[in-house]
Amino acid sequence: MNWEQVKGNWTQIKGDLRAKYGELTDDELEQAEGEREKLAGLISEKYGKAKFEVEKELDDWLNER
Repeated sequence: MNWEQVKGNWTQIKGDLRAKYGELTDDELEQAEGEREKLAGLISEKYGKAKFEVEKELDDWLNER
């Protein structure tokens, strides 16, 4: 799966992301709109992680799907 597919299936994928990143709100996930950069920024802020670290986590998570 790639990020274009994530955008296309965003409604379904939001639930999986909520399970992985439980501190994210529905509004924050809606705001990300399936875009990797926005999502990584939100997670980075919420969890206090470096953005590059979060981007790697997201890519790893996506490759496991």
